[in-house]
Amino acid sequence: MTDVDTAIAPTARQRWRAGRWVISALVLITAVAALTTLLTSARPGGRMDPAATSPEGAHALVTLLRDHGVDVVVADDIDAVERAARPDTLVITVQTNHLVDDDVLRRLAAVPGDRLVVEPISRTREVLASEVRRDALGSEGGSPDCDLREATRAGDVQFGASDAFEAEGDVPVTRCYEGAVVRYTDEGRTVTVVGTSDFMANSGLLKRGNAALAMNLAGAAPRVIWYAPQHTEGESSGGATVFDLIPDRVTWIFLQLCLVVLLVALWKGRRIGPLVAERLPVVVRASETVEGRGRLYRSHRAGDRAADALRTATLQRLLPRLGLGPNADPAAIAAAVVGRIGQDPEFVRHTLFGPAPATDTDLLNLSHALDNIERQVAQS
Repeated sequence: MTDVDTAIAPTARQRWRAGRWVISALVLITAVAALTTLLTSARPGGRMDPAATSPEGAHALVTLLRDHGVDVVVADDIDAVERAARPDTLVITVQTNHLVDDDVLRRLAAVPGDRLVVEPISRTREVLASEVRRDALGSEGGSPDCDLREATRAGDVQFGASDAFEAEGDVPVTRCYEGAVVRYTDEGRTVTVVGTSDFMANSGLLKRGNAALAMNLAGAAPRVIWYAPQHTEGESSGGATVFDLIPDRVTWIFLQLCLVVLLVALWKGRRIGPLVAERLPVVVRASETVEGRGRLYRSHRAGDRAADALRTATLQRLLPRLGLGPNADPAAIAAAVVGRIGQDPEFVRHTLFGPAPATDTDLLNLSHALDNIERQVAQS
């Protein structure tokens, strides 16, 4: 290579200097796209999980509360609730499939502060909101029809399916939305119970006044403890199986019933012995069987049935030879037969699919014609 060529051709270092900006730009674009996807992708979680962005999660409500200056403490277990609880705190307890242990419920009832109990089952309601009882299905929305400030300021809402509650004892209870939201005061503690969590979830905040009602109820105190357990605590944390829930007596009864069924089966069961070779009393030749069936057809003047039986038997033997299936169209069958033996198409169609013969002579001629067609197809 000459010196002129060397001066004109770029060196490897010059190529790297020219291409590194392109590579750096591609790496930066890829990193920004990956980070954007990570930040904007949905974060799954359980029901009313404060970190979940799924439709049934509560990330949107928790974010709104924090944006409005509410200190939201997310408690993952009952120990965290007890550590964070103070008299000026609102404890939001959301019923999930993992809130089942009686000891956890008793510890929740002992923590200080007001309570907001969301969609409780009977056991949770008896411990955390004992002054109300379940009434029936509540309103699916509408106006509050009460003087509770949080509800009147929110106005019309859309709940969906919701439980309704009413007073259990002599403590005055404020009922809103036909009992879907109730509140009472007991020993200086304000207890609010709502029969559904749909209006507080991510998918329900945009409906009517749902966001306002959720913010008013959950943001009633400057400090909120959000407890929506996503794993089972207490003695039930090991997960009881179905067999653990069956009493011992039921197990013994089941085993006894199995033994009884086995004994009855042995008693009533049919005894199957060895096969016995049995000689037939008489042997009937095939020709005699055919003649006997023909006499029966003749005696009952069932020439149409005899013709149908002859045609059906012939077609069952012809179709495999013609390469046709059992559901082949009559026109296709006739065309295939004509293609094989070269007979008149009308004669073949009339023989295979024509009307029933009127006399015994016609039936005999039909039998001969079917036999000839079958023989010609077999020899073709």
